[in-house]
Amino acid sequence: MLRRPRRNRKSPIIRSMVAETNLSVKDMIFPIFLIEGNNKQVEVDSMPGIFRFSLDKLLPEIEACLKLGITTFAPFPAIDESKKDKFATESHNPDGLYIKAITAVKKEFPDICLVTDVAMDPYSSDGHDGIVENGEILNDETLEVLGKMALAQAQAGADIIGPSDMMDGRVGYLRNILDEHGYSGVSIMSYTAKYASAFYGPFRDALDSAPKAGDKKTYQMDPANQKEALIEADLDVEEGADFIMVKPALAYLDVIKLLNDHLNLPVAAYNVSGEYAMIKAAAQRGWLEGTGAMLEVLLSIKRAGAKLILTYFAKDFAMHQQV
Repeated sequence: MLRRPRRNRKSPIIRSMVAETNLSVKDMIFPIFLIEGNNKQVEVDSMPGIFRFSLDKLLPEIEACLKLGITTFAPFPAIDESKKDKFATESHNPDGLYIKAITAVKKEFPDICLVTDVAMDPYSSDGHDGIVENGEILNDETLEVLGKMALAQAQAGADIIGPSDMMDGRVGYLRNILDEHGYSGVSIMSYTAKYASAFYGPFRDALDSAPKAGDKKTYQMDPANQKEALIEADLDVEEGADFIMVKPALAYLDVIKLLNDHLNLPVAAYNVSGEYAMIKAAAQRGWLEGTGAMLEVLLSIKRAGAKLILTYFAKDFAMHQQV
């Protein structure tokens, strides 16, 4: 035999030299959870190793992550039920948990990158990403709330805003709001193909943000559809997005590849809470080797075409790299 492919697999050094896909901690964006109060670090029951932090505990956590090489963070707030209302007014309150946290984090760590979340559900008494009226999600009225939210986040120091609501036209609306107020340098990472997925459960536990009635299928995408993601992506590019995102990642590797092949913008993918939780749970039971499964999943997302990966494994991966 003249061709023996195994020759390129015969040692770790050779395998490393010919590897087609490489993971780096610089590929990772670490989602972090905020809670109100002081001296609080509460583990999320359904996400082993992931915690909700009060601001005084969050700052040392970010410092520890920086020492591991993690430089980009995506904060999400858990808001007290008493502060939620129909119009998510707490989302743009300058004295509220989220805006104060963005300000404090950027003051303490000005060189890190913060990817903030623009959606009503953490602040909504209805638990939806838009204004609810007679059981219907009002698209255009919701844009006004999202605009106030994005502007408040930009003023607080956000580097990239991430509209995760899936309202029609929101990328263009937010781009105009930011530009009109002098924040043309703030990027938009659009949740372009965000599917109505069963893998979001642990995240909603962490933020207590599940819908109070109905579901999100009139605005999040149908898992049966792939080509529809191209429609959403083309619109987001036309409206001024700087990054596009696929969420979840693992069940939608084909969509990641499709968008990466079709567009010139960087594609991000969200390795969501349920994908993290199932590997952690199986590893705790001894059914999987956790580190190997983590690496394989992250490699598959990168191999499919994601340039950036939002993942709760970011810290585990960074620690593994330093061993």
